[in-house]
Amino acid sequence: MKNPLLVPELRELIETNQHDALRAFCGDMHPATVAEMIGALEPIEAWRVLRHLEPHLRSEIFSHLDEDTQVEALSILSRRDAADMLADMPPDDRADLFKLLPEDRRDDILPALAQAEREDIRRLTSYEEGTAGSVMTSDYVMLSQDLTAQQAIDRLREVAPDRETIYTAYIVDGKRRLQGFVSLKDLIVARRDARVGDIMHTDVIHARVQDDQEDAARKIQKYDLLALPVVNGGDALVGIITHDDALDIITQEQTEDIEKLMAIGGSHEAGVYVKTTAWGHFKNRSLWVLMLAAFGLISGFIVQRFEDLLMEFTILAIFMPMVADTGGNTGSQSATLVVRALALKEVAAKDVFRILWKEFRVSLMMGAVLACVAFGRVMLFSSESSMPTGVAASLVGVAIGLALGLQVVTSTLIGVLLPMGAAKLKLDPAVVASPALTTFVDITGLLIFFGTARMFLGV
Repeated sequence: MKNPLLVPELRELIETNQHDALRAFCGDMHPATVAEMIGALEPIEAWRVLRHLEPHLRSEIFSHLDEDTQVEALSILSRRDAADMLADMPPDDRADLFKLLPEDRRDDILPALAQAEREDIRRLTSYEEGTAGSVMTSDYVMLSQDLTAQQAIDRLREVAPDRETIYTAYIVDGKRRLQGFVSLKDLIVARRDARVGDIMHTDVIHARVQDDQEDAARKIQKYDLLALPVVNGGDALVGIITHDDALDIITQEQTEDIEKLMAIGGSHEAGVYVKTTAWGHFKNRSLWVLMLAAFGLISGFIVQRFEDLLMEFTILAIFMPMVADTGGNTGSQSATLVVRALALKEVAAKDVFRILWKEFRVSLMMGAVLACVAFGRVMLFSSESSMPTGVAASLVGVAIGLALGLQVVTSTLIGVLLPMGAAKLKLDPAVVASPALTTFVDITGLLIFFGTARMFLGV
């Protein structure tokens, strides 16, 4: 988010070269707040604010700017300034930003970086997008189990200025294979001469570089971790995922699930709504709408086939919206619950019968209540609707109530079967469930409604 409230004041400070005032402005607030303020400036103006700061503070503020501003800024900076900015950034943020730069700019900046930083960027950008390897950082602390607690604390004190977190240190062997971990608290409360190998925890929760990033983030959430170590195929420690990155991953995945449930295509990253053009939103949203509108013609065909029944019992037309809306609502409820449970690994495709039985019982109770409401509505206001002579209002009420109850049951079960079936076929449940649900529920609802009415009313 960009805050333009201080833009005139900042521009005045920039134009009058009041460097001390700019340094004070940036030092008095959290880097994220400063980034929000200067994010409303032009990239060259933002750089003129940042260039006079200490490298650590400058990189922190720059890391909180939105990606578009970061890319624009690095595009206009000199090769040396751009390389220095990247060098000061946290490894994971640096790798993410490097991937967004145009290829010619990457080729220009990379040789200006130190060898260690070049290799770090190449390694972190080599992992497939969406995996644990693509979101990890190489900014962690390793210790040998032969160190004493006092030596380990001295080591942490030495590397602390250059590390993102020192609250957990990872114990590795000569081949960097993960052996265990110790927390800063473990080292502080241990005897000075205690060996790290004797006090370390060997039950290490970890992820592998090819694991899905959401699975890794869920581990951090489940086990209340500050960071999650990531190992490669040889069990060598190659990085960690920190809790703040896990929050970003979960936010991104939830955004993706919500938008897919609403049949929205395109990028599913958080914070892209404003940056996406109207034409982009049209392309992302129109395809499914057009497809479902085409399938909606089937519903129209069903209504047309039962036109004679509607002409004779106009009261049925009054309840058609109620049947359609109720079916859509109950189906969406069950589909949403199942998609969320699948995303959180609470259930799997093999649990389909257990979920169906539970939702069937729920839908029976809801269907019974709604059927009684519909029956009561018919009995109270049947005099206002024309019906053929000799047809009892109670019979019409039973037909409509039963149809509504059956619609609730079938819609709920469809809401379960669509995402569970998608999961079984290794498809995204969120993509399949919501767009198809409305169409299936409308078609089955109309068939149930008219079929029940015809059977009970003998037409």
